[in-house]
Amino acid sequence: MKLKPFNLVLAGALCLSASTYAVNGPHKAKHAHHPAKSDHPAKFIDPANMDTSIKPGDDFFDYANGNWIKQNAIPAKEVRWGSFNILHQENTNKLLGLLKEVSETSATQPKGSLRQRVGDLYASGMDSLTIEKLGYTPIQPDLQRIDGITDLNGVIAEMVYERTHGIASPLFRFGVGQDDKHPSVYIVNLNQGGTSLPDRDYYLKSTPRNKTIQDAYKNYIITLFTLTGTSQDDAAKNAATIYDVETVLAKAQLSRVAMRDPNVTYNKLSVADFSKSTPHLNWAQLMVQLKTPGQDTVLVGQPKFFVAADSLLAATPVADWKVYLKWNILKSSAGELSSPFVKANFTFSSVLSGQKVQAPRNERMSSMVDGSLGELLGQLYVEKYFTPAAKQYMVNLINNLKTTLGDRIKRLDWMSDATKAHALQKLAAITVKVGYPDKWETYDGVTINRGDYEGNLQRISVWGYNFNVSRLGKPVDKTRWGMTPPTVNAYYNPSNNEIVFPAGILQFPFFDFDADDAVNYGGIGVVIGHEMTHGFDDQGRQFDADGTLRDWWTKDDADKFKVRADKVVAQFNGFVSVDTLHLNGRLTEGENLADLGGLNIAYEAYKKTKEGKSNTKIDGFTGDQRYFLSFAQIWRGAQRPEYAAQSVLTDPHSPGKFRTNGPVTNMDAWYAAFDIQPGDKMYKAPADRIKVW
Repeated sequence: MKLKPFNLVLAGALCLSASTYAVNGPHKAKHAHHPAKSDHPAKFIDPANMDTSIKPGDDFFDYANGNWIKQNAIPAKEVRWGSFNILHQENTNKLLGLLKEVSETSATQPKGSLRQRVGDLYASGMDSLTIEKLGYTPIQPDLQRIDGITDLNGVIAEMVYERTHGIASPLFRFGVGQDDKHPSVYIVNLNQGGTSLPDRDYYLKSTPRNKTIQDAYKNYIITLFTLTGTSQDDAAKNAATIYDVETVLAKAQLSRVAMRDPNVTYNKLSVADFSKSTPHLNWAQLMVQLKTPGQDTVLVGQPKFFVAADSLLAATPVADWKVYLKWNILKSSAGELSSPFVKANFTFSSVLSGQKVQAPRNERMSSMVDGSLGELLGQLYVEKYFTPAAKQYMVNLINNLKTTLGDRIKRLDWMSDATKAHALQKLAAITVKVGYPDKWETYDGVTINRGDYEGNLQRISVWGYNFNVSRLGKPVDKTRWGMTPPTVNAYYNPSNNEIVFPAGILQFPFFDFDADDAVNYGGIGVVIGHEMTHGFDDQGRQFDADGTLRDWWTKDDADKFKVRADKVVAQFNGFVSVDTLHLNGRLTEGENLADLGGLNIAYEAYKKTKEGKSNTKIDGFTGDQRYFLSFAQIWRGAQRPEYAAQSVLTDPHSPGKFRTNGPVTNMDAWYAAFDIQPGDKMYKAPADRIKVW
């Protein structure tokens, strides 16, 4: 059966990039060595990439990146293409080199060693002949087990089985994580789930685009069932059943915007009281079955969802639940079974994303290994591609930016001294992680066999679940990472009050040892400032210095913050992403605040450097111009319209164009650097420029 590879990403972490490799959340990467000249671009700011027929004050993103976008079509296997994607591809190529090397020798390595497990896992995924021969036989025992269900208790038992065996959790999400109000303690977390489409609006809002996606989804269900021997008519009935169940669940779900408030999703309930609200779900028994016995209390993200889900359990025939549970097995497995299943999976996903062709198998298997045994593969990556010099550079840069943010907090004219003191305390307490973990995960007990791809995924997933629930009763391990070293991304984790920069992002266009300070501060400096600001955005600001969800603001200061943040929301509400779809400024509020803060903090830190104080031009540009052009080029790229439309609903990050144009219009230095004047399309009067941090 296909099981979700164990993923270390932390719930609630605020990323620089939307994807694990792109740019909508925190990110960072680095050079494994001081690169040879051939590794560098000819020019760090290359006018050939710019469209100078456009005034910088009319559309700064297109001015900085227009020619590059015209000359670089989105590859067929990608849904977007730009700086993050290119860097991700470069890192993928590095990983493929490592995986090829270890897979060729892993059979001779000691069983259970790093190289044996990494190499044999990759080899098992590349063994397409065996995978094709097996067809869907790896999941036949699961489908047969579901056939034997006779009553509601059997339905619930199957849901428990699927969750504890690493399959995508049906109906609701369950796991162990930090207690936001007691971050040194692990607690059981339960959250809404049960749907397959990326957002509840796909079920609830009637638009031509949603209708196309709904039809494609139903066809996908029909295809997978028919591939397992179900008749076309029965498969169509199954699709209708599944869609109806998921629509009811979607109606019960909170919106993404509502869930941005950590206090809304913090509901600590006794197990007894929670069970009273869900009479068909006895949580005292379920805690034992889910391997978390002895729990008096749980955190429930959306209590009303569970009331609705419980009612649906009782009102829906057992036969329909059996169909729903089979679908959970099928959709979780499709991408890893034989080619007809993989093709059906891609056909549906391409309707959502616009992707034209599937990525090559070796690239998909590289991502699989990184997502499954990432801290084993990461050790190989760091050994070859990351140096102490890169790490030290990052540490120095981060210290400079922390000092700068502290200076900016002290100068705030809208915040009281009492709240400033708390803010400075929180800033000083931020933990910094760069490159890779100090203590590597060893995945003890995970057995990898070269000829057993599905079995490998299952064992990894079961290990991941057991590891997760084993944390109950233990001290919170703050040394753990939520991203693997090769990841081109970064994040802020409010419960740990930490900023984390994997090795994968510390390379051009974010950073280069030979680049001038303007380029590095406009690139990786902004990323660092972005992650720091997440500690003080609309979500992060609600956590204190030790990661506790606690209000440390005076009411007056909180009100003043909200006035400024609401102006950022209004600005981004005005941007149109694709067709007539406006961005959701409330959904993207945290990332937009972090972008604005990061750009301001890094600029002030840059001006403290020797080069920042100089008027010297490089390649015809002043230092300030190069700073803002470097910032613009890290967001360089384009998206397929299908992907852009999906992102408006699901992604808390704005598209790169608006992540560039939005913040700069609020910075006086940008106006001065490019002589932006009234009449230019992006011009904002000084009084209208938004200043937060």
